[in-house]
Formats: sequence, C-alpha cells, structure tokens
Amino acid sequence: MSSLWQRLLRDLRNPLFRNGYALMANTGITAVLGMGYWLLAAHYFSEEEFGRGQAVIVVMRLFASLTALGLVGALARFLPVAGRRTPELILRGYGIAAGTGAVAAVGFLLTLPLWGETYSVLAGFGPGLFFVAAVVVWAVFTLQDVALTGLRQATWVPLNSVVFGLLKMGLLVALAGALPNGGIFVSWIVPTAIALIPINWLIFGVVVPRHVRQTTDLGQHPPGLREVGRFLAGDFPGALSVLAIVYLVPVVVATQVGEATFGRFSMAHTLGCMIEVLAINMAVSLTVEGSFDRSQLAANCRHALRRALLIIVPIVVAVIVGAPFILQVFGSKFADEGTMLLRLMALAVLPRVLIEVYLSVLRAQSRAHTLALVQIGLATLVLASILVLFPFTNVNGVGYGMLISQTVVALLIFGKLRKILKYGETTQVEVAQGSPGAA
Repeated sequence: MSSLWQRLLRDLRNPLFRNGYALMANTGITAVLGMGYWLLAAHYFSEEEFGRGQAVIVVMRLFASLTALGLVGALARFLPVAGRRTPELILRGYGIAAGTGAVAAVGFLLTLPLWGETYSVLAGFGPGLFFVAAVVVWAVFTLQDVALTGLRQATWVPLNSVVFGLLKMGLLVALAGALPNGGIFVSWIVPTAIALIPINWLIFGVVVPRHVRQTTDLGQHPPGLREVGRFLAGDFPGALSVLAIVYLVPVVVATQVGEATFGRFSMAHTLGCMIEVLAINMAVSLTVEGSFDRSQLAANCRHALRRALLIIVPIVVAVIVGAPFILQVFGSKFADEGTMLLRLMALAVLPRVLIEVYLSVLRAQSRAHTLALVQIGLATLVLASILVLFPFTNVNGVGYGMLISQTVVALLIFGKLRKILKYGETTQVEVAQGSPGAA
C-alpha cells in the first residue's frame, strides 16, 4: 500500500501523469454527478421529457462541437509552445467554435420539421434563440477545459466539473415544478454559462500570463497561423469523423425511435462514452508533453499506455459484470434495453486506448495527414457498420459497430504503434526527412 502511495506521489510530480490523472478524475466526477443528475431527472420528469431533454442536449453538443472538437487537438498541440501568442490562440479558438456552432444551429432550426417530432420543442423564436445561445456557451465551455490542459493546468478541470455538476442538480430540482417541459435543458445550460466567468478569469488572469513568462524563458518559438492552419487542415477532417461517432449517431437514433426509448438508449450510450473518454484523457496529456519534449515521446508513450490500461481495464471489467445493476438504478426498462449496449461500448474502449495513444503521437509530431486518415477510416467503419446492423439489432447495433470498428483499426495501427513504443525517434526522423506520412 505504501509503495502504491509513493508511486502515485511520484507520478503527480510528472506533468504527463498529473494532467492525465486530473482529466481521468474529471471523467469520474462527471460520471458520478451525471448519474446523480439523470437519476433526479428520471424521478422529477416524465419519461418523454427525460428522453426529449437528452435528445436536445445531444444535438446542442453536436453543433457546439462542429469546430470546437476540431480545435481540441490543435490547442493541445500548440498551446504548450504558443508563448506570447497564447491568449490570441485561445480567443481565436473560442470565436471560431462559437461562430460556426451558431450558424449550424440556425440552419438546424430553419429545417426543424425534417428532424422529427422530438425536436419540435425548439420551434418558435424564444426556444430557438435560447438553443443558439446554448450552442455558443457550450462551444466555449468545451474549449476552456482544453485550454487549461494545454497550459498544463488540468488540475483545475475537476473542480470546475464539481461546481458545474452540483449547480445543475440543484437547478434541475428547482425547475421540476416550475418548468416540467424544457426544465432539463435549461438546468443544463444556465450553470454552464455561469461557469464560464470564473474559469476564464483564471485562464486569462492567472494561468496565461504565467505560461507566457515560462515559455519565453525557455526560448520557445510561437507557432505561426500558417503552421496552425496546416495542422488543422489534416486534423479537422478527422475530428469531424469523431464528431460523427460521438454526437451524430445519437441524433440519428433520436429520429428513428420514440422519446422514451431514446432516453433509455441515451443513458447506456452516455455511460459508455464516459468510459471511452478515460482512454482519451491520458492521450491528450501525452500530446501536450510530446509537444514540449519530443525526445521523451517513446518513454511517455509507454508510461501513458501502461497507466491508462491499469486504470481502464478494471473499470471495463466492472462495467461488463455490473451493467444491469448500474442501469437498474434508473429503472427496470433501462436495464432491460441498455445492458447489452453498455457492455459492448465498455468492451470497445480497450482497443480505443491503443488508437488514442497512437493519434496523440501523430498530433505531437504534427503528422496531420496520417492523423486524418486514421480518424476518417475509423468513423467510416463505425457509421457503415451501425447502418448495416441497426435494422437487425436495433440500438445494440451502435455497440456492435463501435466494438468491431475500433478492434479492426487497433489491429491495423498496432505495428506502427509498437515501433513508436520501442524506438520513438524513428517516426520523428521520417517527419524531418519529409516522409509521405508527414503533414
């Protein structure tokens, strides 16, 4: 026990592990508070409003992430070395993500009848305006956590999630009687908007000035807009592919099933995605540290993979065994309809760990072309397999599609990842010499 505690203390002195553990802790906190929030929602709201609230939140996050998700890799890659350009890079990211999301949301509202009965609740000027504002707020909220991570201050992210989660739950209960229709969505967005103020004060008032001083002393050269643009040209198409997997799939499911059925599907899908985020967390930290010091990339890669698997494998096993009991908390229908989906999504996280570590190495090396190919290939496999399987297996087709696709991609990239884990410098030499896989 003492040796485990000593290892943990030693890990926390390493920025790679400190940021990775902070992001994993944030995922755990989000999962616990999220389950508490949806338990309250299931208790205080009808089955239809429960499903409708989840459907609206999913489509809001889809549009908010159109550009925000594409900028995650770029901020993680370039903020560590941005120097005096750090505040400009963050603000440009906020503006692009918010603007793109707002335009997409307006387009969605103008074509609302095409999206099914579930989304008719957004019809009208007032609900539509609130929806567009929510998209803008969530786009900035998404990137502020990435900004803290890129600035090596991810330890603030879990605190933000605790405050945000508790505010959501309190407002949800307060609105249950006053706003039985729409109360779930309102209780989700208002605390999000409030959270933007203190976190961005911390970022721009404290963290950014300190980061600028430290990176200037290290002699880092700020990235130019052309360099960032080249990276985005390769990373953004891949990010859109990930967006399709995470957010577009649930939106499409919402148009195919009833509101109550979607609510039960979405609960299992949300929990499965939270486990998957654990695989991404350590990988994002790996991108940040790889950008600071590429000479340690192979060692950091091995450490990140080992720690990620050490944490994720027991969680996956626990979820596979306990899935029906976890979902039973929300009701017997949730357990009956969601157990297989949750088990499949949990199992799919294991190959996803390998994929995310490999993608983070590509980001750290700015190999945007290869990065895009892997992500687009993964998304194409996932979407195609879900489309084929959905008519036969209903919502479980989402889980089968993710498991099959991610296993296939993990097998395809395993040989290259193995070389990186062993040698590290090989791929860096290829980039320096202008290999075909380099951006």
